[in-house]
Amino acid sequence: MTGRGHRVPPGRAGRLKLRRSLGTALRGADLLERKLRLLLDHERAARGAAREAGRVWRERLAEADGWLVRGVLLGGERALAEAVPAEGARVDVRWGALMGVRHPAAVEWAGPVRSAAETTPPNTALAHAETAYRAAVRAAAEHAVRQAAADLLAAEAERTRQRVRALRRHWIPRLRGELAAVELGLEEAEHEEAVRRRWAASHGSR
Repeated sequence: MTGRGHRVPPGRAGRLKLRRSLGTALRGADLLERKLRLLLDHERAARGAAREAGRVWRERLAEADGWLVRGVLLGGERALAEAVPAEGARVDVRWGALMGVRHPAAVEWAGPVRSAAETTPPNTALAHAETAYRAAVRAAAEHAVRQAAADLLAAEAERTRQRVRALRRHWIPRLRGELAAVELGLEEAEHEEAVRRRWAASHGSR
């Protein structure tokens, strides 16, 4: 019996089946290892992009916070509340796929549009703060997309690594062991058959 409850036929048929199974397992392990290398390469790239997006986001946020403080000092919190547009920003995520892994690939961002009836920022600092916060929100969305992509690729890489480990450490050695046992049995059977034939030939010639 092999793993997973598959019965190996006796004799040469069993040997053929085991050889085929072993070849399939070896090819599968090779393919999974190539997939793993690609996943790890893309994960590293996504991690780098996420770190850069995070750096940009923090810079934009710090800049926006600085302008906000100045704007509030100049106009007060009431001026800030009156200058906030009613419409919110919109973020749309475009998804892609790599090696069977669906992940966020890009982000489309649209800032809020202030209607003609709404109050504009009453001072230059608040106007700069609004612009800076728009940039910070966009940078935050970019960072989230890159980070999510890296995490999803890492999770698939780990699943692929586990499958390779199962093949290399368990399934392939088991198949090799079973194949070796079958081949040994065939060799012994062939040797015994040869001995019987020689004995029959020597006794039949008398």
